[in-house]
Amino acid sequence: MQHQNVRFTGTQNTEFYKVLRSRVNGYFKEKNISRHANTNMVIKTIVMLSLYLLPFILLFVLDYSPWLFIFLWSIAGVGMAGVGLSVMHDANHGAYSKIEWVNTLIGKVMVLLGGSDVNWRIQHNVLHHTYTNVTDMDEDIKPPAFILRFSPHTKRNKLHRFQHVYAWFFYGLMTMMWSTTKDFQQAIRYKKKGLIETQKTTFGRHLTNLIFSKIAYMTIFIALPIIFSDAPWYISVLGWSIMQFICGLILAAIFQPAHVVPSSDYPLPDESGNVDADWAVNQLYNTANFAPKDPILTWYVGGLNYQVEHHLFPNICHVHYPKLSKIVRETASEFNLPYHSYKTFVGALAGHSKMLYNLGKYDNAPALH
Repeated sequence: MQHQNVRFTGTQNTEFYKVLRSRVNGYFKEKNISRHANTNMVIKTIVMLSLYLLPFILLFVLDYSPWLFIFLWSIAGVGMAGVGLSVMHDANHGAYSKIEWVNTLIGKVMVLLGGSDVNWRIQHNVLHHTYTNVTDMDEDIKPPAFILRFSPHTKRNKLHRFQHVYAWFFYGLMTMMWSTTKDFQQAIRYKKKGLIETQKTTFGRHLTNLIFSKIAYMTIFIALPIIFSDAPWYISVLGWSIMQFICGLILAAIFQPAHVVPSSDYPLPDESGNVDADWAVNQLYNTANFAPKDPILTWYVGGLNYQVEHHLFPNICHVHYPKLSKIVRETASEFNLPYHSYKTFVGALAGHSKMLYNLGKYDNAPALH
């Protein structure tokens, strides 16, 4: 189904988002603060980029030791995920700065992570945030069907019975696929869907940028360590793979428990492409927070444990989400709407694992709850 044909047409609780936006706007006006990054966000940006790049730089400076070099690549993987979660994510939502070119520049850090900021904005901003948990529209719940099943409205096969066990391995391959094949596959798919134009570029220009950015990334993060560090080539390749695996696993552990959980209801469009739900209300039904009282986790993951707030206000910098959560929770309660939140990160991971198990065992949505 083409994305242009799907519409949210729900008539229930349509006042919810109007009231909520008014209260959130009132919060920023009352506090006289910006919706964008503050000093703490700038400091975090420096810390995250350092956590990613400094271990990599040390590979060329320190004397070779296999365990030390693997450790440095591993730390770089933690930093890589941190940059994606806490820096790139806000910038590509236009939430980092009120100045567009600043967001564009910082968003380009995606290239340093091996991915495409253009594809990311299409998959994440255009498809995932607009059509959250709508099967065949939200690509975040559309993994390779023969391996993983994230939606009750897709076909189940026998292998899926074990996905709650093996999914975590494939999660670790996520960014590795981004940096090699996935971006090209997405570019072709988005061209056919007419989505490339939403990013103010052409397919030819996008493909050219992809090719050169991939060559630059592979040169910096694979070729240079092999040529100029003291490590054997296979240690450099292994270290890069470990970095990618750690990053992919962290990203999946943060994003998947926010949507692929037992509380999600997975709305379906009718034959005309209409989804009988208000857009904002759909975010509440299909998004979950976790560990809201864990300041260290909140800092590292860029406030994405407050996924409800992020989905309702993606253009507001994540440093404000903890304060906004009280407003969102109270407003949702007034309208008798759900506000899903796991107390702990472990609880959220358990909820996601349960959902993977249910999706692997049962065919129909009613059996999931």
